[in-house]
Amino acid sequence: MVNTSFTRDVQFPPLPIEEWEDTKNTLHLFLQIVGKVRLALFPKMNHWWHVSYYVSVSGLTTGPIPYEDLIFEMEFDFREHVLRIDTSEGDSRNVPLKGLSVAAFYGSLFSSLGELGIVTGIKPVPYDVPAISTVPFAEDYQHASYIEEYVNRFWRILVQVHSIFQVFRGWYIGKSSPVHFFWHSADLAVTRFSGRPAPVKVGANSVEREASSHEMISFGFWAGDKNVREPAFYAYMHPQPAGFMNEPLSPKEAFWNHEAGLAMLMYEDVRNSDSPEKAVLDFLESVYQAGAKRANWDIEAFRLPSFEEHPEEQAEHQLEKHPKEYTDILEKLERPDA
Repeated sequence: MVNTSFTRDVQFPPLPIEEWEDTKNTLHLFLQIVGKVRLALFPKMNHWWHVSYYVSVSGLTTGPIPYEDLIFEMEFDFREHVLRIDTSEGDSRNVPLKGLSVAAFYGSLFSSLGELGIVTGIKPVPYDVPAISTVPFAEDYQHASYIEEYVNRFWRILVQVHSIFQVFRGWYIGKSSPVHFFWHSADLAVTRFSGRPAPVKVGANSVEREASSHEMISFGFWAGDKNVREPAFYAYMHPQPAGFMNEPLSPKEAFWNHEAGLAMLMYEDVRNSDSPEKAVLDFLESVYQAGAKRANWDIEAFRLPSFEEHPEEQAEHQLEKHPKEYTDILEKLERPDA
């Protein structure tokens, strides 16, 4: 993925937080409302994997959610700028995204679900975003900004990052999360696990205890917040081994944020690089190598075998490693009654 003016402006468009922060906050609250419906109805999974969204060809989707004798799906369409609700019975409803306050969106969503025969409830307040809002959804008429262009830019970036994260995920054959989008912090993430349980964080709440119950290295992208005033890639490890943040990072623009306990690579550095895909993959791999080395993960055992060799050469190598097993197989295949 070589960077040109096309990739820079279309595939990796600028996303200055100051130009769409009100819209970003409104969208974040919309995502929390719909995400809480998925949380209420989807069967529980480890590490809260049952609450997240997935990048789709139009925006972000909940994927199929079971409800009684049907399934339904809710998708934020960031091309048409509607929330589309579809059921396996062939029924559908659309909720517009532009022109609605959080309160109006909340009311319209549950009205639409009711028309489709889907009845559920959620805790109707924002979750852990005090810098954005603590007002109950049904009473929030302040957040109503929705600039279509910037929402579409955000989604186009997610499309590219999702594809890069999928490549990185494929390199690892240990336990790995899906590439998914969490509505808590509005970040796209993928996480690798060593398989070993982790000690509970001091002061961790129930959400944090479940999310970090096992040793992990997590990687993500988000559009910025009140502390980080621009989009960025990040990575962290739990538990963090000694010397983790002394390890080198790639590319050269990446750095350790010691206060936050994160490795970071700013989005602007990525979009202006010769190869955004390589820059992000180098960053992810450098953090993984740092954490796996310091925590004594079996790097080679977790590495996806290379399939770059010719099939004949792979077979020869396997024959050299396991001569008896391969000889037995070949003899069986050569027998007439095989």
